[in-house]
This record gives sequence, C-alpha cells and structure tokens, in this order.
Amino acid sequence: MPATTVVFLQPMFKHTGVLLIVISALALIEYYCFTAVHTAFRSASGLNRMIITGLYLLVSLAVFYTAFSIRHWETASWNPAVRTLVITLFMGIVVAKLLMTLVMCTDDVRRLIVWIGHKTASGPAMMADAAPETLPASEGITRSRFIARSALLVGGLVLGGFMWGTRNKYRYQVKRVKVPVSGLPDAFKGFKIVQISDIHSGSFDDPAAVKHGIDLVMQEQPDLILFTGDLVNDRASEIVPYQDIFSRLKAPMGVYSVLGNHDYGDYVQWDSDEVKKQNLERLKQHHAEMGWKLMMNEHKIFERDGVKMALLGIENWGAKARFPKYGDMSKAYAGLEQQDIPVKILMSHDPSHWDAEVRKSYPDIQLTLSGHTHGMQFGVLLPWMKWSPVKYIYKQWAGLYTEKQQHLYVNVGYGFLGYPGRLGILPEITVLELV
Repeated sequence: MPATTVVFLQPMFKHTGVLLIVISALALIEYYCFTAVHTAFRSASGLNRMIITGLYLLVSLAVFYTAFSIRHWETASWNPAVRTLVITLFMGIVVAKLLMTLVMCTDDVRRLIVWIGHKTASGPAMMADAAPETLPASEGITRSRFIARSALLVGGLVLGGFMWGTRNKYRYQVKRVKVPVSGLPDAFKGFKIVQISDIHSGSFDDPAAVKHGIDLVMQEQPDLILFTGDLVNDRASEIVPYQDIFSRLKAPMGVYSVLGNHDYGDYVQWDSDEVKKQNLERLKQHHAEMGWKLMMNEHKIFERDGVKMALLGIENWGAKARFPKYGDMSKAYAGLEQQDIPVKILMSHDPSHWDAEVRKSYPDIQLTLSGHTHGMQFGVLLPWMKWSPVKYIYKQWAGLYTEKQQHLYVNVGYGFLGYPGRLGILPEITVLELV
C-alpha cells in the first residue's frame, strides 16, 4: 500500500482548485485544534497560556514542514531511532488532530441542530435548550471546556498509541489456519504451507529481529513456503542487506514468490524508463539469489503419490483504479484445463483480484493467497471482533474468507510501511494446513 497519503497529495498541489480545498481543510483542522487547546487551558495563567500556545504553534509548524519534506525521508542518513521517532510523531499528530477536530465538531453540529429547530419550531422549550452553556452545576465546568478537554484527551491517547505501536513492528505472530479443500486427495491431507507477505525490506532497521521471524518460519517445517509480494518499498537495493536472512527459507517443495505493487517502482521518480526497468530486473535476480522461484504469470505442478497439485502465481493485479493490472490469469492457467489436477492454489498479491476475476472465471481454484492490505497496521483482530479502517476500502482485508468451495486468505504482512509500527494488527506468519 502507499506509504502515506501526503505523498499522493503533493502532486495535486500543482492544481489551484485542489490546492485551495486542501488549504481550506487544513485551516479548518487547525482552527478546531487551536480552539481546543485555547479553551481547555483558558483558566491557566497568562504566562502558562502563552507557553502552551507557543508550543502548539511550534508543533503545528513542524508537522507542516515534515509533510512537505516527506519525499526526502528515504534518502536522509538518519539514525534509525531518530527516523522512527520523527515519522511516528508526524503520523500520530496528524491522526490525533483529525480526531480532535471530529470531537470539536460535535458541539457545533449540536448547536446547528438546535438553531434549525429554533427557527422551524420556536418556543420556550426550544429556547431553553439553546441557552445552557454549562453542564450541571455540580460538574463545575462549561460544556465548551469539557468538549475541548475531551478532544485533547482523545488526541493524547491516539498519539500515545502510535508511540506504543512502534514496539510491535517485529512482534511476529504465527497464525495457524486449517483450510477445508473439497475433494482433497489423501496425498495432500495435512499439507503444510507457510505464507509470508509484504516484507517491505526498505523499512527494516533491525536485522536480528527480522532473522527471529525467519527462525519462526523454519520451526514450522512447512512443505512449501509462499511469498505473496512487496519484497521492497521501491528499489531493488533495499533487499540486499537482508538477502542472507531470507535465503535461509527452505522447504521440501521449495520457496515460491510473486510481485506486489511496490516491487515495480511505480511510486518513485526514475531518471528514465530504462532505469526503472533495470531496477525490476535486479529485483528478479535477488529473488533467484535467495533461492526463491519468482512466478510471472505461470504455474508449477507438484506431485505426491501420483496425485497432482498446481500452484499458480501472477504479477500484481488490483481491481482498484490506481493499481495497474500486470497479472495475466489466462497465461498462468494455460494448460491446466487439459489435466486432472484436483488441487489448485493461486498466489495473487492484491485480494481484490479474488472477487473481480478469480471467483467469476476460475471456480476450480480452491485457495487464493494474498497480502497487500497490511490491515492498515491499525485495528483489532480478535476471534470475536475484526475491524480496521482498511475494511472500508477492501472487502477482504485480513484472515480467511470463503465463498462456496473457494477460499481466500489475506496475510496482513511481515513488514511495515510508512508508519514504523503496528497498533493492534501484528506482523504475521501464516501456517495453512490443507484438510
């Protein structure tokens, strides 16, 4: 997924209309947040109010500066700890301000409803509702100050959550999932696959922690290891310091991989199309050097006790408009229709591909493995509750999904991108057993 929304907003600044909308939205957010700070500390002494106001303005200016210099982050020679702190504070403050604005807006919405009600049905009762500015006397606080302090509390909790989440970026969680495959031959019952996805090696800053995750994979002793895309953020060179670590991945039936949207280098500016093409070719070489078989719209047939299983792997194919459709299912599937293969598994980075093409045109593919969403690195994944903001973008965004006899598993990622942490959505190693 894209590193941050700001990266994609920057090109829009060239268009006057969009620029005015963005500036207006930012001005509104700043107005509400400044009002929250000013109102919450209204009872403070003059000097303290000046200090608090000055700190707030300083933080706001720092956030604006950081937003407009975000393109230089990846080339900055910062200490990893400093880089993590800067990015976390930036993203945490931005989200905190958005939520503070929503809290502050609630009172204005209430006032608007009361005003409309007063205009349409004026009367003593309506006039009485419009007048109070305080909570009950025993509370001893005005409504406006209560809302302002509530907004600051929400903002503080969000920022604190972002800071705490940086501790989870290498806290790998092994998830074991049994996948019921209709008509599964005895030869493949209990067949164990380990899936990892979205490594994003350009974001790593702790080789020892990354190696620990690979140790966890190898402890599972899988029959097959599959990687479902986004080895790097943009540049092939990002994986080089970690090649030895990922080369340790071995399985009896091999290690297979596909490309994700970030592997093509579409999110950076290259000196020429030829340089961009060379970057992709180097990335393909790195897959081979690690002992991974990169599948480019093709399939591989495995055999056990005379029974066949097909593994298909395609290039990135996303149903969302901004993601190119490099994948070619007809090419990957070619020849399989003429064979008796009871089990077919597909690797496709983007889960939107499942509804858009796989289920409609390839009903005999029992299991599709995807990644891409990261679970937005923020949310809740519990047996009784699953939520993340990314669910409003992707129908299938984490875990196992089933429609009739077909299954999709979405891995929320091994690495991280943009925000150097995870809050509620931990990095994942998936162990899938065919049953």
